[in-house]
Amino acid sequence: MGFAIILMCLLFYSSFTTISVAQQAFKCTEGTACRSLVGYKSPNTTSISSIQKLFGVKNLHSLLGANNLPSSTLPNHTIQEQQVIKIPIPCICFNGTGASNKMPIYTVQPEDGLYYIANNVFMGLLAHKRIQQVNRIENPDMIDVGQELWIPLPCSCEEVDGERVVHYAHLVEEGSTVEEIAEKFGTTNDTLYRLNGISNNSQLIAATAFDVPLKACNSSVRSDSVDSPFLVPNNTYFFTANNCVKCKCAAANNWTLQCEPSGIKPSNQSTCPAMQCEGGLLTIGSTTTSGCNTTTCAYAGFSGDQRIFTTLATQSTCTAPGGSPGNFASRIGPSRNYLFICIHMILLLVYLL
Repeated sequence: MGFAIILMCLLFYSSFTTISVAQQAFKCTEGTACRSLVGYKSPNTTSISSIQKLFGVKNLHSLLGANNLPSSTLPNHTIQEQQVIKIPIPCICFNGTGASNKMPIYTVQPEDGLYYIANNVFMGLLAHKRIQQVNRIENPDMIDVGQELWIPLPCSCEEVDGERVVHYAHLVEEGSTVEEIAEKFGTTNDTLYRLNGISNNSQLIAATAFDVPLKACNSSVRSDSVDSPFLVPNNTYFFTANNCVKCKCAAANNWTLQCEPSGIKPSNQSTCPAMQCEGGLLTIGSTTTSGCNTTTCAYAGFSGDQRIFTTLATQSTCTAPGGSPGNFASRIGPSRNYLFICIHMILLLVYLL
């Protein structure tokens, strides 16, 4: 009997520790702000505009870009049941934990409770106690129909291993492992363990948010730009400079950000400003080649007075004469091995004679 009680206590402690550890993710530094992503698994068949409304995403193009959908996608585009959609959110640090900046705002419906809202409306992306905490609700069983609640979705702006990344709140699938998540999103097991404060797969909780750092493409955006730090992860695109510039990231392009004029109506002005590089011969996204060098007019940010910054980025496309040192070493290596073998064979023959 005594052993059974001890065992039950250990199991309870283990469960409590697992939950506590899992909630240590999405840490932040006060004063930081950035763009982040959360993964929402639609509980039913719906439209992308309905998801946009639920999460309070102001610009449909932001939602399309986060999911690499064509920019011509219509608002009534169908999202299938159980399909995962990445939601772009502005992230701030709130009491030591990353949270979406005062969005989304959810209006309480009849029969709603905080647990239902957290787990059935927002699909477990956050705990119901988190909603209670940030909205200063004393009794979680007493919320009013029509009451507006801030839903603080998990996020982070922290660097990972000295690099700026886009943090993605991944909704853990039943039966998945840290190794599978790491492989899917191009990171390491150790990074995910450390970032989420866990040490093994048994602490991975299904249907909860898991912090996954997404590598972003290298860019030429200046530190004084309005949109700095400008981080665009692989297989996504983003409209910036008041919708005047479209930038996309693809690992296949050597992790270099590709930007071009968006061709859509700017968000707060009648026309987009000039986008020429120095000399006026190239505009953002255009290139010229001279010998081994390819020069691109790259996007470098924009200012508060609506000016767009540009810079000329040059890249060499020619192979160095004589090949790489690695190839030379590989040719020399076998020759030395053959010489070594031949000498030993000669010595063996001399000994036998």
